[in-house]
Amino acid sequence: MAEHDLVIRGGTIVDGSGGSLFEADVAIKGGLIFEIGTVRGTGAEEIDARGQLVTPGFVDIHTHYDGQITWENRLRPSSGHGVTTVLMGNCGVGFAPVRPNQHELMIQLMEGVEDIPGVVMAEGVPWNWETFPDYLRAIEQRPSDIDFAAQLPHSPLRVFVMGERGAANEPPTEGDLARMRSLTSEAILAGAFGVSTSRALAHRMRDGELAPSVRTEETELMALAGGLRDAGGGVFQLLWRTDAPGLSEFELVKRLQVASGRPISFTLAQSRSNWRDVLSALNDAAGQDVPIRGQVYPRPVGMLFGLDLSFNPFSLNPSYRAIADLPLDRKVAALRDPEMKRRLLAEQPEDPNPFLIWFVNKTEMVFALGDPPNYTPPMEDNLVAKAERAGRDYREFLYDELLKDEGRAILYSPQGNMDGGRLDNAMALVCEPGTLIGLGDGGAHYGMICDASYPTYILTQGVRDAAPDRRLSLPDVVRKLSWANAEHMGMLDRGLVRTGFKADLNVIDFDRLHLHAPRVSRDLPANGRRLTQVADGYTASIVSGQITYRNGESTGALPGRLVRYRKAA
Repeated sequence: MAEHDLVIRGGTIVDGSGGSLFEADVAIKGGLIFEIGTVRGTGAEEIDARGQLVTPGFVDIHTHYDGQITWENRLRPSSGHGVTTVLMGNCGVGFAPVRPNQHELMIQLMEGVEDIPGVVMAEGVPWNWETFPDYLRAIEQRPSDIDFAAQLPHSPLRVFVMGERGAANEPPTEGDLARMRSLTSEAILAGAFGVSTSRALAHRMRDGELAPSVRTEETELMALAGGLRDAGGGVFQLLWRTDAPGLSEFELVKRLQVASGRPISFTLAQSRSNWRDVLSALNDAAGQDVPIRGQVYPRPVGMLFGLDLSFNPFSLNPSYRAIADLPLDRKVAALRDPEMKRRLLAEQPEDPNPFLIWFVNKTEMVFALGDPPNYTPPMEDNLVAKAERAGRDYREFLYDELLKDEGRAILYSPQGNMDGGRLDNAMALVCEPGTLIGLGDGGAHYGMICDASYPTYILTQGVRDAAPDRRLSLPDVVRKLSWANAEHMGMLDRGLVRTGFKADLNVIDFDRLHLHAPRVSRDLPANGRRLTQVADGYTASIVSGQITYRNGESTGALPGRLVRYRKAA
């Protein structure tokens, strides 16, 4: 009779602590890591991991699966890239708390900020909750391929408390502030891992109106911080104002951390002129054990253009709207009409959302993404440079590029997180002491971004395939993908290959690890479209001791469940 549920034999352990690699067996029993070393007993199932890496399951702290978990049981694309736990409810947006007459407003909010089609949410989200504890009880019934945890989002909270005044960005009363503080505490005590907000001007409803949290003042943020303090737990996550000096916003973050007494993180990109000063302040805080961290992403934040995606440089032009919802083959046929081409090239984009107009007009740096995808291409591959070499008008050249591969071509437009326009410096932020890896946005931006694949990207481009003078340490990268994020969130039962820890693990054939290009599928509710991205080289992913994926293929096992704050901590 087998003594263990599962034994992984002879793998090279990268244990998540940042320590040296070592070879050992790992035995799993009852969903926990039971033994590490030379395991004498047998397993009901065994994996031969000789010559492969054994890592903790990765913990992604910046996702938006708040809706997806309500209509499906696989949190793709994250679960295909070694991620075994995700944290959702970031950026101050989500679906709870919500009153019955506010459903449409939440749909407009998520459509505008997170590029989730309204029709998908209208059909997919069941709305069988009202308060945030209600929402946790509802999603607790949902089995999944990986574990998931939730944060309380500020915008729905504000509208829940203030009604139309909250949606209209009116200032709160003292009573409103007290109620927001109380509901924040209630959410943490019910199992939320924290509270999130956004002050970013790009975060708008689909009609261009600012998200309810964006214009809020410090007193309101302090109410949220006070709710964390009252509950004695949770974290604070925010996007700060992009139109304010970075160091002044960092001072606000410090005040919120002191007021809450809890860990806090914010989005840090190389786009700000003084990002190095902010990074230095973060590293100083880390050196003094102050729990303030910057969430960073390992490559430029790249928007994707395509005829079968949410946007392309012509998609907001008036003549395009008549064909926008056609099947791809009919859309391609319409765009090949010389008269349609002439009109679109002559028109300018029109939309009530100024951010979207800025976005589709930002075409001075666009590349063909390719397969395998190249996220840091040489500048001579820029379509502007290619058009110049061909002696052609750039907009006409761009138009023709979109029609390639029968309209399935995907163009890559790096639009942020670049140091002075350089595409290859973001990776260096990954292992800084003051940073956490995040910002992959799984579960959102279904037709615009596909960045949840970042664990595979870091392991290949940052470690295995990087030039020797730019190569990151494998133990350090695995620590930042697992234990560093878990510890920051208070998920102290996972993220390390240690006895007694939750048996969330990956077996990775490091030499075979390969990231494929994003592809479009139509498998969301209401036949909604999304970008997915797969990888080779993940021999097995394991959640709570059960093998969920073998060589990238689902086993059908759904051991993932809602993680509540107090239990994990």
